[in-house]
Amino acid sequence: MSTNWELMAKTDRPITSDSMKRDLAKMGLREGDTVIVHSSLKALGYVVGGSVAVVAALLDAVGPEGTIVTPSHSYGHSDPATWTSPPVQPEWLDTIREHLPSFDPQTTPTTKMGRIVETFRTWPGTLRSRHPETSFCANGKNAEVVTANHSYDMLQGNQSPLARIYDLDGKVLLMGVGYDRNTSFHLAEYRIDETPLKKSHTLVDENGSREFRTTEQIDNMNDAWLLELGDAFEQSRRVSVAKVGQAESRLFSQREAVDFAQTWLRKKWSSENR
Repeated sequence: MSTNWELMAKTDRPITSDSMKRDLAKMGLREGDTVIVHSSLKALGYVVGGSVAVVAALLDAVGPEGTIVTPSHSYGHSDPATWTSPPVQPEWLDTIREHLPSFDPQTTPTTKMGRIVETFRTWPGTLRSRHPETSFCANGKNAEVVTANHSYDMLQGNQSPLARIYDLDGKVLLMGVGYDRNTSFHLAEYRIDETPLKKSHTLVDENGSREFRTTEQIDNMNDAWLLELGDAFEQSRRVSVAKVGQAESRLFSQREAVDFAQTWLRKKWSSENR
């Protein structure tokens, strides 16, 4: 993690909540928008107030009629027998299964999501979906609609917050990160028949019953495919590309991205299986 003085040395001028709001408005983010945000705090440069200022800018940019959404994934709520980084010693499995904390939307921290997401998770009014590993947070007018009834099966599919953003004709903001962080492309994978499926074993604590439940998920495309797909999308659809602070950022329609990805992925799977 970069220290403040390292960020200051790399920043032309201090980035403030107000300057970020102006940058976001120039990109096309409007009051009333529903937008899923993927972000890197370090990429923005030196931000006065850090992640708190970033979250405030995002919420102010969409106003009380808008909604900010972020992925808030928290890995590790799965059967330890399936862990690979590192694998678990067989004699440890029963102890880990017995004592592994259940997912709690209020208290379970995010994993490798960054400081902006973790600040947003604890922001007053933020709601979080119930999936133990692939939850999403939302704050604003449509927060409850976005986060409600997140299915344990097909966790980024039609019963997920990603699909609710699609229904709301929301936007995607990549702020200092690339298309390999664009979770919405995975919704397209769930909507085509060609995507391979796999079993997952998720720790679910529901109505007083705690169990490792076998669920069905897709085998997500790798980062190379995500980047290739993002490049193809940007070449053929309208994407607003500009700086927020010092971070190269992209803003685009989630619905357009998902629809484009479905067609692209069908062709990709067809060529792979020839």
